Order: sequence, then C-alpha cells, then structure tokens
Amino acid sequence: MGKFMDIWDSGKDGKNAQRRSFFRYAIIATAVFIVMVGFLNHNNIVRWIKAGAEIRSQQRQIEKLQGEIDEMDAQIRGLRGNRDSLERYARENFHFAEPGDDVYLTD
Repeated sequence: MGKFMDIWDSGKDGKNAQRRSFFRYAIIATAVFIVMVGFLNHNNIVRWIKAGAEIRSQQRQIEKLQGEIDEMDAQIRGLRGNRDSLERYARENFHFAEPGDDVYLTD
C-alpha cells in the first residue's frame, strides 16, 4: 500500500511528475466512473440487483402456480370420467342438492 499512497504525495514526483499526475487523474476518473455507473446512473447496479431478486421471486411464484394448475388438471380429468365423483364434488364445494334432500345451512 506504500506505493499507492506515494502516488498522492506530489513532493515525491521528481522527474516522473507528468506520469504520476496522469496516474492520479486516471484513478480519480475511474473512481468517478464507478460511482456513476454503480449508484447515480438510471441503470445502476442497485437496480440490477433488485430486478434480479424480483425475477427470482416471480419465477418461484410461476413454479408454485404451475403446480397448482397441474393439480387442478388432474382433478378435472378425474371429474370428467366419473359422474358420481362430479356429483359428490358439486355437493361438497358448491352445496348442490337433489330434490328431496335435507339442506342445513350453518355459519
């Protein structure tokens, strides 16, 4: 770290003053560029990280919903094949009743 700190000491420039001043300029310009790209720009690194997290969250949600769709498709296939299972499903979930059935409503 000693040589890096010597770049900032203009008393040690000697005959390399022009080259050392260029290095100082290059270091400052690079630091300003990194700050601008990393934090101040509209498309900065912080936004990239947040967008990546959002994409991962949405992908997990897509996978969860796809699983639910697969379960519902299996349930639909089961209900289409058997009239008794369809009737039982309608009675349980939609409170359907045949004429003559006793219906009890509860809160």
